[in-house]
Amino acid sequence: METIKFEMIEKEQIENLRFPSEEVLMDVEKRTERDANLKRALTLGNIEHGKIKIYFEDENSHRVVDTTVWGVTDKRIILKHGVVIPIHRVHAIKL
Repeated sequence: METIKFEMIEKEQIENLRFPSEEVLMDVEKRTERDANLKRALTLGNIEHGKIKIYFEDENSHRVVDTTVWGVTDKRIILKHGVVIPIHRVHAIKL
């Protein structure tokens, strides 16, 4: 991830993006780490309304958003106002 340049995006712009169905992380350990960080981000968002950075990839580029996680399903991260990011398109979550 360190060699990839991620473009900052506002949460409100995410709903206009398109997401392919392919998983971005091929390493099982990285997916496990992503899932653990996602659970911590959800707790942080619900208890302290704390913001985190989500590094993800849409069909055109790599992006990062500074936001609060409001909910998580088995396939999606839910942000404020029902904006969603597919988990399989997330490279990393930084608390």
